Amino acid sequence: MLNAIGIDVSKGKSTVTVLQPGGVSLRKPFDVTHSFSGLNGLKDYILSLDGDTRAVMECTGRYHEPVLRCLADAGIFVAAVNPHLIRNFGSNSIRKVKSDPADSKKIARYTLDNWADLREYSPMDNIRTQLKTLNAQMDFFTKQKIAARNNLISLLDMTYPGVNSLFSSPAREDGSEKWVDFAASFWHVDCVRKAGLKTFTGRYMAFCRREGYNFSEAKAKELFEASKELVAVFPKEKSYKDLIEMGIRQLRTLTETTVRIRREMNELASTLPEYDTVMAMCGVGKALGPQLIAEIGDVSRFTHREAITAFAGVDPGVDESGKHISKSNRSSKCGSARLRRTLFLVMSVLLQTKPDDAVYHFLDRKRSEGKPYNVYMTAGANKFLRIYYGKVKACLAAQEKMN
Repeated sequence: MLNAIGIDVSKGKSTVTVLQPGGVSLRKPFDVTHSFSGLNGLKDYILSLDGDTRAVMECTGRYHEPVLRCLADAGIFVAAVNPHLIRNFGSNSIRKVKSDPADSKKIARYTLDNWADLREYSPMDNIRTQLKTLNAQMDFFTKQKIAARNNLISLLDMTYPGVNSLFSSPAREDGSEKWVDFAASFWHVDCVRKAGLKTFTGRYMAFCRREGYNFSEAKAKELFEASKELVAVFPKEKSYKDLIEMGIRQLRTLTETTVRIRREMNELASTLPEYDTVMAMCGVGKALGPQLIAEIGDVSRFTHREAITAFAGVDPGVDESGKHISKSNRSSKCGSARLRRTLFLVMSVLLQTKPDDAVYHFLDRKRSEGKPYNVYMTAGANKFLRIYYGKVKACLAAQEKMN
């Protein structure tokens, strides 16, 4: 006997329905609180059922994780599926009913109809969940970092206009940038021009030695001469200096946070079997590689290449009816926005580095044909994902054979 358990998860509680083939319901839909006693009661009830039992729930942010972990730790077959699959699953009714019992029953019917294709939650999924959580936090702090950076630039434009464009040095591995360190020592244009060339050159040399930058007397002279033409709006007063110092501290704190998260993501991703394969792909580095792995997850859950491009939302839509066949359709954009953003960054790296790579040659050809930016970037992301799918799938198959 098959027991399909549909769990509609919400914050703090879940609604559970148990169905058997033929639409037989073992009991009315019931609520379970996400407490120790509530989840243990659900676990004991499921274990008491006779026959083959499978539980399915939607991936609803973080709300489903306590239920998922509790049932998986008890040895119960449990699967977490994309909410889009449940939403598109037929309700066989012209009435639109939206309630927790109705949703849990719909999930249970989905479980029965897709019984053989369900993928059980595994311990490796726990690592992938941690990685995806870190990536979400990385996205959150990166947005704050960009806001803090823009805020600092706007403040400095009142005291030292254009200081952020005076240096071309790339950011260091710890995320620090020379213009930010320079602004911390020379926050106002008068700190440079009123000191005199000789005095400023000495102070600039001390700054470079203290912060670990290469000193150039020609650069010191260039900075001094450029300062003569700058117009500061704010006077050189302590209140404005305090504002800029607070802005610099905030930016440095957020930079350190993002660097630390990126390092943890890389260490965590390196424990997954596909890490080396992904990192060997052109356009992928220590920053973008773990992000790709985090957002794509386990490739084995995709049955074919088109499934992974649909998951990312970079697949072209289909618009055909009767004699009408559209030759150009927009991408679906139905999937992870963070994954699409990461794919676009990979495409940007390929366009900048111009490697001898199939995806880059494809991108370059589409661009030379005059295709719009979004068109050739999306097409390149689609091709990249197809190659990613093939390489990682082969890697996982080889790993499974070895084990």
